[in-house]
Parts: sequence; structure tokens; C-alpha cells
Amino acid sequence: MNNIKIKLPPNVSVVLASGSPRRRELLEQIGLPFTVVPSQADETISEGLSPAMVVQSLSLLKAADVARTQSEEALVIGADTVVVLDDEILTKPQDGQDAAQMLRRLSDRCHSVLTGVTVFRRKDGKSVSVAEETLVYFKKLSDSEIASYVASKEPLDKAGSYGIQGLGGLFIEKIEGDYYNVVGLPLSRLGKLLQEEFEVELIWEVM
Repeated sequence: MNNIKIKLPPNVSVVLASGSPRRRELLEQIGLPFTVVPSQADETISEGLSPAMVVQSLSLLKAADVARTQSEEALVIGADTVVVLDDEILTKPQDGQDAAQMLRRLSDRCHSVLTGVTVFRRKDGKSVSVAEETLVYFKKLSDSEIASYVASKEPLDKAGSYGIQGLGGLFIEKIEGDYYNVVGLPLSRLGKLLQEEFEVELIWEVM
């Protein structure tokens, strides 16, 4: 699969405005040629925004920040993912105790994962931002399961204190929506953006 790539229009380059290894792996998985330039934008967002508006705004901030330094034909992808429970955004835990507390709240409940995605075209400043939602249902977690998972350190750099693609997948009974959205990048929604808004045909070629 690594030898099959999406054929981009002449001179067009794709830039991922994120240092997330999970997002990088997803783009590699679909064969999209890209470079990584993590955003240095100030991610302070106005209060009062809905979670969907927060992730769209942050994804736009990241994409616009990186686009300033790229070539005219660059398409910059920005993304931001949050876990939402009871209308509250659960960020990355501060420490193991915080992670355990979040996991207790998620236990035996359904929560939402929202990813904002922006594609920003450098040459004309066109940008399109969307938010994708996936519902995630957790099983009831025991104290020992939570303690063991926190000890693995996997939750410590994850929004909501779990990773669906890792050990945290053991806690999930079902999802409604895009699995890849929970990992950090809704591939189908991104593909539609590239095709319908930025004239990138998803045609693969053997390299």
C-alpha cells in the first residue's frame, strides 16, 4: 500500500498542520502525499462557542497559521479533536489522577467525539471548515481496569484520557459514526472536501 499514492494536480502540495502521529498515519494509510508543519498558532478561543464551533475555529487557526509560510499551490489541512460529555469538553488529563477521574465519568455512558477539519488553499485564501461527530459508548469500567489503564500511560496524552486505536479500544462497546474521526481525522469527510471544494480527484497511481 505504501507504493500507491493519490495523484495530485500539477504543482499542488498538501501540508498537514499537525504534529499528531495518528493523523500522519491516517494520511499515509490513504496514500496522500504530504509534508508535516505543526502549527504554532495561539489556540485561545472565545468563550460561549459550542464544541462544534470550537473545533472548527481551532482547525482554521492551525491551517491559516501554517499556510502563511507555504507555496502558492499548497493545500493546508488543519484539525482539532475533542471529547464532549454533558456539553463539557474533556481535554488531555493533567496527570494520572485526572485521567482516572475522566475515565470514571465516561464509564457506562455515551459521549461525543468531535473533530474539526479545515482545508486552506494558500493562493486565494479559500478555506472550508467542517465538524464531524461520532458517538462512543463505553462499557462499565472497574476500578482495577481504570488503574491498570492509567498505569500504562496511554491516557496521558489523549483528549478524554483514552485512545480508541490502542488499549482504550477494550472499553468501547460500540460507536455511531466514523471510527477514524475518533482517532483524529475523519477520512471520508476530508476526501469529500478535497474533491468537491478543491478539485483534488482521488485517483491512485502505483509509484
